[in-house]
Amino acid sequence: MNEREQTPAGGARVWAVGALCRAVADALEARFNPVAVRGEISGFSRASSGHCYFSLKDQNGQLRCAMFRRAAGLLDFMPRDGDQVEVRGRLGLYEPRGDLQLIVESLRRAGQGALFEQFLQRKAKLEAEGLFDAARKRPLPAMPRSIGLVTSLGAAALHDVVTALRRRVPHIPVVLAPAAVQGASAPAELVRSLEALYAMEPQVDVILLVRGGGSIEDLWAFNDEALARTIVRSPVPLVCGIGHETDFTIADFCADVRAPTPTAAAELVAAPRDLWLGALELIEERLRDAVLARVDASSQRLDIAAGRLGRPSELVGRQRLRLSHHAQRMHFALQAKTARLAHVQQVLQAGLPVRLRQAFERHREVLDRASLRLKLLDPELVLQRGYAFITDAQGHAVTSVDRLSVGAEVQAHLSDGRADLKVLQTEAKGTRPTSGV
Repeated sequence: MNEREQTPAGGARVWAVGALCRAVADALEARFNPVAVRGEISGFSRASSGHCYFSLKDQNGQLRCAMFRRAAGLLDFMPRDGDQVEVRGRLGLYEPRGDLQLIVESLRRAGQGALFEQFLQRKAKLEAEGLFDAARKRPLPAMPRSIGLVTSLGAAALHDVVTALRRRVPHIPVVLAPAAVQGASAPAELVRSLEALYAMEPQVDVILLVRGGGSIEDLWAFNDEALARTIVRSPVPLVCGIGHETDFTIADFCADVRAPTPTAAAELVAAPRDLWLGALELIEERLRDAVLARVDASSQRLDIAAGRLGRPSELVGRQRLRLSHHAQRMHFALQAKTARLAHVQQVLQAGLPVRLRQAFERHREVLDRASLRLKLLDPELVLQRGYAFITDAQGHAVTSVDRLSVGAEVQAHLSDGRADLKVLQTEAKGTRPTSGV
């Protein structure tokens, strides 16, 4: 007997087992596929080949399922017994056993479809309003004075962030504003905690909003519209570190910076202290070298200037030497003129007319008077009469009592030398004396 159905005399069709299984499989394929089913996972197992086997059940029925390795490799979570899930696949008949089974091509937690649609709609709305614009995003401070932190007191993210900050920047204070990060009350608590930190600005100049990973339901509080608008109003840069690297929420798009994990968020605002200390040491070394170079250059210029100027007393000595030299030249010139006049006088007396002799006498008298005035102007003659001239510490001549102060050191120049003096009292004409007592 072959696998084709037989028609007996009574008229009832008789099927071969394999043929009937194929016929049922064809009918299922034509009638139901592709199909989506929601139910609770039961008896989940994963074979060494990578294929997954389980059952979907509810209060009214149960359906055997198989998920082959290729589809199982696309899962972003590990299914467990009791999970409510939605699956898509093809309904068929496993002919060797005649069992009805569902070949699962995709699997996700129940409710994700509706939530994801809400997420996309809300994201499109807020993006159209400009809440995600890159132009409003601010850079993070290189060295914050204080770091604000919003997360749950019982979250693992709190431990991760505090550990990273303590390791990298133990000197920067952290202000914790606790809030629930999951559940119906979470959005309102997150908003209140953020606003509390906003009120502390400028003491807090960067804020971390963090939470560990989870399903779309677990992270749903961070897709809240009121929270999104609160994040945008932050007066200081805000870093969002929610979930894992593949998790995205509305809060991530609104924040100034999105970090893939809570720990990464902490590291973004906390450059290691050793890095800054090394930079400061380098700056200190460069400043020290620049100051020393400037001091050396200034000292060299001062030495050159001092060499050109010399001591004030030496300058006065050189001027006195020049004055004495000019006086000697004038004296020699006067002697030469006198001798020449005597010679001319002898010549004139020998036979010049009277008128000429009288003119000569007048010129001689003029010359004698000029010689006398020249001698009177000789500073050495003045000093020989008991006078002295005073110079200050810089070698400048002192011509007024106003240029002297009690306690000042001066030099008195006499005909045969000099004396160092100290001013004990000054008295200008018509005023009372001034002394250091």
